Amino acid sequence: MAKKSKKNRIDVVYSTNPDFDYDYEEEEVQETLEPAKQKLSVYFDNKAKKKGKQATMISGFVGTDDDLKNLAKLLKTKCAVGGSVKDGDIIIQGDFRQKIVDILTSEGYKAKKL
Repeated sequence: MAKKSKKNRIDVVYSTNPDFDYDYEEEEVQETLEPAKQKLSVYFDNKAKKKGKQATMISGFVGTDDDLKNLAKLLKTKCAVGGSVKDGDIIIQGDFRQKIVDILTSEGYKAKKL
């Protein structure tokens, strides 16, 4: 169970009752879709997220952060470049659109080059 944060408390600021237990917001656990149901978009970006540097972006992944990071690690390893995960998107350094589409389709994902 994750550590409960004070920010997630609902409707109570302070209580003097020693037996009182705070109500916490439940975090939604998003399940990862199987690769055949994923619809990923692969596109080239040289403006927004990498401060003018060339980057290949992969978006549209539905699943947990751990699975997203594992997919990013696989792509970075196969392309032999660096990259990161930011705001639910995978950022791969350089222009590797076609290579990434080929890797994703061989892994069973539905990938589209934009």
